[in-house]
Amino acid sequence: MKTLDGATFLLQWATGGLAFLWITTRRREVGLGYGWLLRGTYGLFALLALAIGIFLIERVLVREIASAGVVVATGVAMASSIRRRRAGVAGQETLADARSARVAAMTGIDRDAREKVADAGPEFDPRLDLVAPLVGIVGVVATGVAHGDPPALAVARLVVGALFLGAVTDAMLLGHWYLVQPGLPRAPILELVTWTGRLTGPEIALMLVPTGMVSAFNGTIDDGYGGLLAWFWGACAVTTAGLVVVTRLALRERQYSAIMAATGLLYLAILTAFGTDLVARALLSA
Repeated sequence: MKTLDGATFLLQWATGGLAFLWITTRRREVGLGYGWLLRGTYGLFALLALAIGIFLIERVLVREIASAGVVVATGVAMASSIRRRRAGVAGQETLADARSARVAAMTGIDRDAREKVADAGPEFDPRLDLVAPLVGIVGVVATGVAHGDPPALAVARLVVGALFLGAVTDAMLLGHWYLVQPGLPRAPILELVTWTGRLTGPEIALMLVPTGMVSAFNGTIDDGYGGLLAWFWGACAVTTAGLVVVTRLALRERQYSAIMAATGLLYLAILTAFGTDLVARALLSA
């Protein structure tokens, strides 16, 4: 299955990351800057995917059109978010006001809650963040159909891989966002870690489906290193699953430092998650 190339990988990553950006922004709790950071990053990935697909490798027309669509959809969402920034984020402001009220009740120091600017208009609609991943997934599926053998298995691996890489990346980035927005509840990062855990099993299982990594373990597929890469993949897969479990346990702790510990674990999980996906695809695409 010739599905490992720069254009496909970057489109996958952008699609999965933007899908889980919507998972987070739909809660209306995380500050606008988090969305700007992720839209800018993944929009750039989609633009690079488009450039690589057009100029450097064999073209897959639907993939290239989808990459362009992701760039446009991400740009529209970014522009809308910036234009409506004065309206703020409802959940974030409600939480800040509630905490100010608790502080006032305990200390007697009253601070007026911020009033929303009267002419600010409606706040950013998180549904705009759903457009880009829906466009991107079309290109991911088209690549699996064009280069997969069998196509159904290739499509499943690419789609699950996109979501898997997007979930773990967004979880790590959101963990850092708690430094910017320390009062943010843990529910958003717990949701992303939960999704990462849910996707880890299917990601590993699909890589084992014949022709899969089992063939690399038994020597049917030669990795060129006497089976070392196959065992490296196995170590990445097991470690990723373990890190997800440990991250969930870390987030059970009440101290704020638990968020930072979870973020550090997610750093490691990104490395092993990428090994789980890319090492297998490199061997199976050889």
